[in-house]
Amino acid sequence: MSKLNILARAPSRRQASGAGSGIALRLAATGLFAVMSLCVRLASFEAPVGQIVFYRSALALPPIVAYLFWRRQFPWGLRTRRPGGHLMRSLFGCTAMFFSFVSLAYLPLALATALSFLAPLLVVPAAILALRERPGGVVIGAALGGFAGVALMLAPAFEGPSLEAGTLIGVAAGLAMAATTAVAKIQIKTLTETEPPGTIAFYFAVVCAIAGLATLPFGWASPTSTALVFMIAAGISGGLAHIAMTEALAHAPASTLAPFEYTAMLWALAFDMLVFGLLPAPISLAGAVVIVAAAAVAAFASGATPHVKGSRDGPEDMNCSK
Repeated sequence: MSKLNILARAPSRRQASGAGSGIALRLAATGLFAVMSLCVRLASFEAPVGQIVFYRSALALPPIVAYLFWRRQFPWGLRTRRPGGHLMRSLFGCTAMFFSFVSLAYLPLALATALSFLAPLLVVPAAILALRERPGGVVIGAALGGFAGVALMLAPAFEGPSLEAGTLIGVAAGLAMAATTAVAKIQIKTLTETEPPGTIAFYFAVVCAIAGLATLPFGWASPTSTALVFMIAAGISGGLAHIAMTEALAHAPASTLAPFEYTAMLWALAFDMLVFGLLPAPISLAGAVVIVAAAAVAAFASGATPHVKGSRDGPEDMNCSK
């Protein structure tokens, strides 16, 4: 191969710089989502889930709108020929958000985060049924391994004379969140064929804010100023996380950014130790590691999982539930 061809194939400094910026933005997005989860858990000690969903979604709108202005996509970028698609995606994503926040209310951050990594594993059977994709044996094995990890996480709840109801509720909500997130990701995949990621994020936030507000008649709390700050912080950090995720994908390929998604577990473990002074039981922590490892195997197996453009994979993230 000639020197000219070698130089032509070598990545330019600009491309390397772009990848570096994308990785930095991806790490920032993961950290912001972790901060959002922490704020949700802290707010859940005083406020019901519906109220937190409203604040999380309504206060994410200003950063998203500002981002659309910056990209010169507002208001024309909100025009869509697929309102039904946005509604379906948002309803599944909103349901996933409710389940996610219930899980965060009952489980340590590390365990709730680990359960969120089941979503890409559940995308596999969903893609087989809805998109007629054919994953390989490695991915099927990874999915089974992920569910074995769930069994390990559940083990402490069955120890002793009585079941730990809170753990069971949290794990059940986490499983339901992963399932509805998987369906939402399928919806995102079809939407991104014609719709910009910012538009999808905007309508998702609007629908979730309306759904959260609809819970007002069922009783909202009068939170302390501290809890109110946590809810406001959850909304702002969630909105900024979506923006950072979108910009990360504009700077680097999704395959380059994918490994940095798993730093979410490090954030969750750190917050559990520093803020709450706890760690999951060893067997539960082992189950969390199995789930994350299974998700990583599924993500990086060649041709394994369906890529969902614009999802933690993209700006909607697993985190289409968040």
